[in-house]
Amino acid sequence: MDINSMVTTSATQDNPINILRTFIGEQDRFESAMKTDEWRFVGYVLELGFDSAKIITSDPYKIAVGGIPRGSFLIMVPMDFDKITPHFTLLRVTDVATTPLSSQVQQTYFELHKKSMPEIDIWTQSELQWGALDCDVLGMFYPDPEHMDKLFFSGDVNNVVSAHKYRIFSPNDKLLNLIINSLVRKENKASIGNLRTMECKLSLSSKSLSKIPVEVSMRDFMGCRTAMFGKTRLGKSNVVKLIMQGMLDSTETEKNIGQLVFDINGEYANDNEQDNNFSIRSANEERCVVYALTKRAETPSEPLRLNFYEYPDQCMGILASMLDQDGKKSIYITSFANAVIPSIKEVLETDFNTRTRPIRKIQMYWAILKKAGFSTDEASLKKLGLVSKYTKHFDPHFNEKLRRAIYNIGKEDDLPQTPSTLDELVKELECMSDYVQNNSTSGLLSNNGKAMFDPDDLALLKFLKPSAGSAGPTMLRSYIKYHSSAAGDFIKDILTLLDEGKTVILDLGNASDEIRRYFSEILAKAVFAHQEQKFVSNTLKNHYVELYFEEAHNLFPPNDNDLTGVYARFAKEGAKFHIGMVYSTQSPSTINKELLIQTENFFVGHLSSQDEVKALSKLQIAFSGIEDDILRAKTPGYMRMLTLSHRFVVPMQAYLFQPKKKGEN
Repeated sequence: MDINSMVTTSATQDNPINILRTFIGEQDRFESAMKTDEWRFVGYVLELGFDSAKIITSDPYKIAVGGIPRGSFLIMVPMDFDKITPHFTLLRVTDVATTPLSSQVQQTYFELHKKSMPEIDIWTQSELQWGALDCDVLGMFYPDPEHMDKLFFSGDVNNVVSAHKYRIFSPNDKLLNLIINSLVRKENKASIGNLRTMECKLSLSSKSLSKIPVEVSMRDFMGCRTAMFGKTRLGKSNVVKLIMQGMLDSTETEKNIGQLVFDINGEYANDNEQDNNFSIRSANEERCVVYALTKRAETPSEPLRLNFYEYPDQCMGILASMLDQDGKKSIYITSFANAVIPSIKEVLETDFNTRTRPIRKIQMYWAILKKAGFSTDEASLKKLGLVSKYTKHFDPHFNEKLRRAIYNIGKEDDLPQTPSTLDELVKELECMSDYVQNNSTSGLLSNNGKAMFDPDDLALLKFLKPSAGSAGPTMLRSYIKYHSSAAGDFIKDILTLLDEGKTVILDLGNASDEIRRYFSEILAKAVFAHQEQKFVSNTLKNHYVELYFEEAHNLFPPNDNDLTGVYARFAKEGAKFHIGMVYSTQSPSTINKELLIQTENFFVGHLSSQDEVKALSKLQIAFSGIEDDILRAKTPGYMRMLTLSHRFVVPMQAYLFQPKKKGEN
């Protein structure tokens, strides 16, 4: 060893790259001793560029290392390795390639089979067993020049020299562990599965397939966006559970992350056989709280309810969805279900002088709820501030002439007081409903000469007091179980639990899509506002919130230009406010493009559509080149993983989530 080699060896003796130096030394000794069964050498370089390489290899080499499947990792090492700073270039096998002799080889095969030769002479056999493989150049591992005790990875290579100056090896377990796990952040690490470069489990040699643990850092998910893509029943939810449990385990002491889970199938809140008869909740009882729409006897939970009065725009959609689900579709019901109610926020943002009409529409909706038996605290409704230049809380502000007409009272008689309670509002609107159904509405004009009611107003009045024999508001009574006048308090309670580092699971099993969207949106907005306020007041510190969305395509807006919604804001500003999200869906193309672009972590199982795979690789270049593998592999839990720590896609078999209660072995 010359003086330069001694200096380089001394400088990097504490660097993980020393594993490579040991590996190359072993390989050289195996070659000298002709121990071909231990040798990891696979061939030489035929062509080399900055992005791709073509290597030549032989059947005995491939068999000795157990096969070289598509997607497997190889390392390229300079011939004069002992004279330079130790480093290697990482290659990923993409396909079989042609060689300069491919046509001659095919001709030889043709002649052999035509003549039906029983044996091949050793010289011909030696010629035929050589072939070539195409590889992607993923980057290079080397000692960090500024910190020689640390390993560094670059997505490019520093130089390309003549192809004959390199050797290609199949890495052993220690090198594979270095390749897969050395770049992962040290803090909050957890093993999530085993390296699996191919779906086939059959090895070409007597050696068993390697089981290299694949590690992730939970820090990579905190404040970041994580996507789960793949067909149903192929392991997306299983990986989500592994991440949830990893978060709980890694923050056991600090308790610096709160998790909010929108559980549309009840699989995270309730025990089931596939998870060893435990759920995330039952395995972590002290740190998990369940809110359920429908209480299950075996699962402790808090009630999850809607306040139908305070969110008229969203709850109107929920009522319409449930009416449709129950098959209630007569003309007046359909007209009611199609009515558009403004949100209270929208009304309060309009000019004070133009609020009367939208407030009146909300009052009609309130009257229907009141008549149906939906309870409320009228004092709380008054605090919402629904007043205008003319309207005072429950007064729909009909002019005197119209009020006398609907009450059938002459000019000499005293009119009833304008409504000041919900009961009085119901009575006045019922009188108005009778009037519009028995008289032409063309003459119903407001003081400014405009029509008093639009079609939505008329549909609401008709539903409030329909013709004899029709149920009207009574048919809504079966939905009272989803309502609570104190429902607004649960948002505050959930935010407090998240601040305490608890995992809150919303059991939305059997709920309609409308109800799921409602809870997802109001809680997502509440979390965003809460974290934003902490950011503004400089109290965020090291606390994070992680949100979990199943069937995300039903929740997130499609690919449009609206970047003001809460989910788009998560994509743009979530990291700043320490908000992370894990979303699962079968179709990458259904997710807002802006959200996909901002997503840092990916777990991709089987996708059956080329369009879906292309959409993925178009927005995340790391998946380019492995599209065919994603299309073909269908084993549950077999994922292609890319995290914030990893610079290239790692194929892995995720562990099966089988939790145990704390303290159990």
